Formats: sequence, C-alpha cells, structure tokens
Amino acid sequence: MPVNNSLVSKPQQKVGLTAYLSNDAVKAQISKVVGGKDSTRFISSIISAVQVTPALQECTNSSILSGALQGEALKLPPSPQLGFFYLIPYKNKKKGVTEAQFVLSAKGYKQLAMRSGQYADIDVLFIHEGEYLGRDKYTGKQRFEFIEDDDERDALPITGYLAYFETVNGFRKQLYWTKEKMEKHANRYSAAFNIED
Repeated sequence: MPVNNSLVSKPQQKVGLTAYLSNDAVKAQISKVVGGKDSTRFISSIISAVQVTPALQECTNSSILSGALQGEALKLPPSPQLGFFYLIPYKNKKKGVTEAQFVLSAKGYKQLAMRSGQYADIDVLFIHEGEYLGRDKYTGKQRFEFIEDDDERDALPITGYLAYFETVNGFRKQLYWTKEKMEKHANRYSAAFNIED
C-alpha cells in the first residue's frame, strides 16, 4: 500500500502567540488567575512585550505565559518599558526548545519592597572607576566617594554595583560586588546569561 505523504507526521509548527492566547482553554486559565475584566489588558501586554523583543518569538508559548503569570501574581505588569521583570529567552537543551525565563529586575525588587511599607530607602547603583575607596579598617564596611559631575562620572567605566536599603526603624544594610564577581555569579546561576556570547 502506497504511503500518503500528506499524512506522514511533520515537525509541529509553533502556533503564533496571539492564536495561543486566543484559545478558549488558555483564556479561561488567564481569566482565573488575572480576573475576567483584566484578561484583555494582560493578553495585550504579553503580546506587546513579545513584539518588542524578537528573541522571545522563538520561545514556547507556554513558557511566555508562565513567566507573565509569575509577574501578574506579584502584581507587576509584563511591559519591558516599565522594567519590573523580564522574560529572558534561553535554550533548554534537555527539551530542545527555547523557553522564556522569568527574571525579577532591581526595579521589581524595589517595587515589592516599597509596597511592604517597611523601607525608608532602597536603591541599586553603578559604581564607577575611582569611587570605591576600600573597607573601613575599624568597621569593615565598604567606603565610597561618588563623583558629583554626572558627565564625568558617566564617562568612567563601571567597576561594581552597590545595593543598599534602610528600613523605617533605622536598620541599614549595603552590599557591594565588583563587576567581575557579578558576571561570575550571573554566568553560574542564570540560564539566560552568558558573557562569552
């Protein structure tokens, strides 16, 4: 019996994101999590985020939706322009597909912290060449002297990153990492980060 070539299984083509999100079962899932009236806003935000990031178009639809729902659970919109979180494409070698990984940004962490009402101040800063003065020999805390002129400061290379916060009861904490330490950490723990690419 001759083989009908039209029935031979072909590699499945990816359904477009808009068609995927229009599927009744997917819409019902979104409506359950987001709420009926906010579903349209949420779907539009996802489609917009994917359109402005072409690499996301290669990701599985389910991973894009899953990442966006993680953001929604935190009440953070998926808009890359707002930058509260990102959907970062990475190759899942085990599955042989590209997936979107949810990554909360510094802005997202700040947003969540501010909502708690427990922080008087919180920020993340780039440290430029010459601003890190080493550790205080008595306290062990890092010391910095920031360059006042923004143009002069921006012209210097970034050598590290400073994160700090102060709670409403006066507790303060800061953390400084060199650029090299940050890149080494990202290379080790982030599936989407690779400085060698």
